[in-house]
Amino acid sequence: MTTVRVIPIQKLDLRLPLYAGVSAGFPSPADDYVETHLDVGAYLVKNPTATFFVRVQGESMIGASIHPGDILVVDRSLPAVHNSIIIAVINEEFTVKRLHQNGRTIKLLPANPAYQPITIGEGDEFRVWGVVAHVLHRPS
Repeated sequence: MTTVRVIPIQKLDLRLPLYAGVSAGFPSPADDYVETHLDVGAYLVKNPTATFFVRVQGESMIGASIHPGDILVVDRSLPAVHNSIIIAVINEEFTVKRLHQNGRTIKLLPANPAYQPITIGEGDEFRVWGVVAHVLHRPS
């Protein structure tokens, strides 16, 4: 099971230059200029009182580009809908998984075939703690 460690957010006040699109093919000299500034905090955090950083441990979500050590930006004010990647609390343990709802059946799906889905049963204590809004990781 992929576990998480919650890191509270304080106000992010960070504005950095935002350059026009960068080519993933052939370079374009016309794109070599500053377009504007990006307020990183405002981009990542829509509701500061309901948003937290969470550090990922484990490999159950690598197929969704969520790797060990990544930082998730989790917004507790967003609605959890079918296919959302969520932070769930199941039987007092935190996990990050994809929410799968089919009628009254709820499953938490990993994004790694080495892990099994978790079906929420009648005796399970389950709640959605928040919805993953962004994933921050360093390229390898």
